[in-house]
Amino acid sequence: MPVPDYQAVMLPLMRSVADGKEHDVAELTDALASLLGLTEGERNELLPSGRQSKFDNRVGWARTYLKKAGLLESTGRGRLRITQRGLDLLATNPKELNSKSLTQFPEFVQFKAASRTGNRTQEMEEAGLSQTPEETLEASYQSLRADLAQQLLERAKTCSPRFFEKLVVDLLVAMGYGGSRRDAGEAVGRSGDGGIDGVIKEDKLGLDAVYVQAKRWEGTVGRPVVQAFAGSLEGQRARKGVIITTSQFSADAQDYTGRIEKKIVLIDGERLAELMIDHGIGVNEVESYAVKKLDLDYFGEVD
Repeated sequence: MPVPDYQAVMLPLMRSVADGKEHDVAELTDALASLLGLTEGERNELLPSGRQSKFDNRVGWARTYLKKAGLLESTGRGRLRITQRGLDLLATNPKELNSKSLTQFPEFVQFKAASRTGNRTQEMEEAGLSQTPEETLEASYQSLRADLAQQLLERAKTCSPRFFEKLVVDLLVAMGYGGSRRDAGEAVGRSGDGGIDGVIKEDKLGLDAVYVQAKRWEGTVGRPVVQAFAGSLEGQRARKGVIITTSQFSADAQDYTGRIEKKIVLIDGERLAELMIDHGIGVNEVESYAVKKLDLDYFGEVD
């Protein structure tokens, strides 16, 4: 089953604290996961950022909304309990609890009205898309990133061979390979020698070498190309290589690299675009948003 959205968590959360006692948030979250029948994989599924579990995030927002409605209250760091209003609500035996039903409480309406994302969140809820603000932000970011990656790949496919060599050099240097920009530029783009387009330093000291083949292929790159490159490495007594293409590699080609002794990394067009974005090659930063959260250590004396 998919991880339940934050609205689906609200009523089970309220029922779990119906005893009126203080509850530890971490223990409560684990208990909710078991109650809802989440598997270990679902319990540990992360947000796209990889910094928090999806379930923890959704329980956190459920708690926030319930507290804004006056149904729960914080009693200390990482601790909460149900309020009398919350007990009164449970006494009515509600069939469901969500953002719409919380609008019966003036404090919650005021909270939503004051929130800059309130209207957008309401629109998504009415459309059946109950994402937390973090998930909405990350989904928008991933959408923008995917569109940018597609634009980068289209440009890379149409640029001249010389410019593509420059692109590869810039990327390798940005990733920490090739030594200086001049060293890498002189190493990559020379006449191919048995399928090898260049030899770069693995690190700035040149303790090891990486052999490179970079081509703006259109069709799928199959095993014969990769196998020929591996043979070229053997002729140079080399152990490491990377093949960069604007297209994609066949499943057979990828399987082949996993079965040979030499380490050959395959970078297809999609991965190439992602690396360009990550290392700032061919892109400019338009805007940057810092997402912050409450510093509980700063307010430690209130617990």
